Amino acid sequence: MTRRPLRVAFGALCALATVLLAASDAHEAPAQQKRPAPVDDGGIKLTERQIAAGNFAIREVTGGILSKRIAVPGTIVPSGERIAKVSVRLLGTVAEVRKRLGDTVNEGEVLAIIESREVADAKSQYLAARIAFDLQETLFNRSKSLFESKVSSENDYLRARTAFEDIRIKYDVARQKLFALGLTGDQIAALPQQPVESLRLQELRAPMSGRIAERRVDLGSLVGREGQESELFTIVDSRVVWAELALSVTDLAMVREGLQISIESANSDPLPATIMFVSPLLDKETRLARVVASVDNPSLTLRPGMFVTALIPSQQIQAEIVVPKTAVQSVEGESAVFIRTPEGFMPRRIVTGREDGKSIEVTSGLSRGEAIATINTFVLKADLGRNEAAHAH
Repeated sequence: MTRRPLRVAFGALCALATVLLAASDAHEAPAQQKRPAPVDDGGIKLTERQIAAGNFAIREVTGGILSKRIAVPGTIVPSGERIAKVSVRLLGTVAEVRKRLGDTVNEGEVLAIIESREVADAKSQYLAARIAFDLQETLFNRSKSLFESKVSSENDYLRARTAFEDIRIKYDVARQKLFALGLTGDQIAALPQQPVESLRLQELRAPMSGRIAERRVDLGSLVGREGQESELFTIVDSRVVWAELALSVTDLAMVREGLQISIESANSDPLPATIMFVSPLLDKETRLARVVASVDNPSLTLRPGMFVTALIPSQQIQAEIVVPKTAVQSVEGESAVFIRTPEGFMPRRIVTGREDGKSIEVTSGLSRGEAIATINTFVLKADLGRNEAAHAH
C-alpha cells in the first residue's frame, strides 16, 4: 500500500518535469534562431553576389619572380626638361599682368604685357623696311623685265638690283631684331594689321604648359636692363619630376641608365621610375655618386623638395609558388590564405619563404592552379572569426 502512492507521485513529478522542459525549449528557440549558423570545417559561406561585392580579386596560384631590392634615400627636384624661365629682352614697363602665382598656364598663353619704346621703334623700323622692300622688289622685277626685253640698258638693271639687295638686307636686319626681342614669326607677320597704338606693347607668352612657380613682377614694374635679361616668371610642369639619389661605390654596380626602379614617399604609393643619369664622378667629400631617375607624376603627389626612398632591384629570384602579400593573413598565429570553394572560401594554412616588397614565396600548403583571394582578405578573416564565435556558442 505504501509503495503504490510513492510510484504515483514519482510519475506525476516526471510528467511535470517533461512539461517544464518543453516550455523552456519553446521559449529559447527564437533566441537560438537569431544566431548565425556555424559553418562546418571552418569555411566561410558566401553567395556569388556577396563574393562579387567583396571584390576579393580571385586569382589562380602561379610561380613568379621575387626581386630583392635596396632602399636609397633621395630628393624630388623639378625635371630639367620641364622647367622654364620666362624673361624679357627689352627695356620697358609692365602694363598688364594676367597670371598669378600658382596659376596653371598653357603653352603660348599670355602671361604679361610689356610697354616699351624699344619694341615700338623696332616694329616701326620693320614696317618701314617691309614697305620699302615690297616697293623695291616691284621696281627690280620691272627693270629686269625691261632689260631682258632689251628696252633698258644694263646699267639701269644693275642699279635697280643693287638698290633691291640693299633694301633686302635692311629688311632682314629689322626682322631679325624683332626675333631677338622675343617676337615669333606669326607675331611679326601680323604686325601690318595691328593698330599703330599697339606697336609699343609686347606680349610675354608661356613657352610651355605648367604652373607659375615664381612671379617676380608687379604692375608698373620696370623690367630689362642693358645687356641683361630679366626673369619675370618661372613655369614648372610637375607631371614629370626627377629623383636625385646618392649611391655608394658598392651600390653603383647594381644600377645602369635605363634601369626600372620605384619611388616611395610618405604620401603616395610606389611610382615607377627610370634611371636616366649615373654620374661618372664621385663627390670628393662623401664619396657618393649622383644618380638621377625620371618619375611620372600624373597625380602631382610628388613635390620638389620632398624626401623619398628609391627601391632599386638587386637580385631576381625564381620561385615555384608566389602569392601577393595582401593574400596572406595570420589565422591562429599561423600564415594562411583563403581558397575559393563552391560555397565560398576556406582558410588554408601555408608555410612561407622568401619575399620582396609585394610578393611572398609559399613553400608548402598550396599548389599551382588553386584559386585564392588576393585582396580584401582581412574581410574574410573577420568573417571567419565571427563564424568560429557562433560555432562556439
